[in-house]
Amino acid sequence: MIDGFKKFIARGNMIDMAVGVVMGAAVTTVVNSIVNSVINPLIAMIFGKQDMSGLLAFTFNNSTVSFGAVLGALINFFAVAVAVYFCIIVPINKLRGLSEKAMAKVRKNDDGSVVEEEPELSPDEQTVILLQEIRDALKEQHV
Repeated sequence: MIDGFKKFIARGNMIDMAVGVVMGAAVTTVVNSIVNSVINPLIAMIFGKQDMSGLLAFTFNNSTVSFGAVLGALINFFAVAVAVYFCIIVPINKLRGLSEKAMAKVRKNDDGSVVEEEPELSPDEQTVILLQEIRDALKEQHV
């Protein structure tokens, strides 16, 4: 039972998820600071209120509908999404791309010697090469 738990914890998915949760909390703190210290004051300069929940709000039968609160939540969401994309997703994708290229170029033989391989072609590149070969074969038949 302990070995199964160790395997569960050591899975890459679990570690990735834990890192994602921690990074998400850190990014949320930064984005909330940007929203509260930069965006809300800019809104206050334009609309005269720093808290957007009072903007575009109306009350009817003791019920208040606030479009400003929704607008504020949307701005916060997009700020978080932009920060996560540019600060986490883009660098990780570049790092993965570099490591995949490095791994594709080098492999070890059974005797331990290192051999460079050609990188695998994408399906689009394979299709282009196949079409070029077909074109060349058709030219040879017609000549």
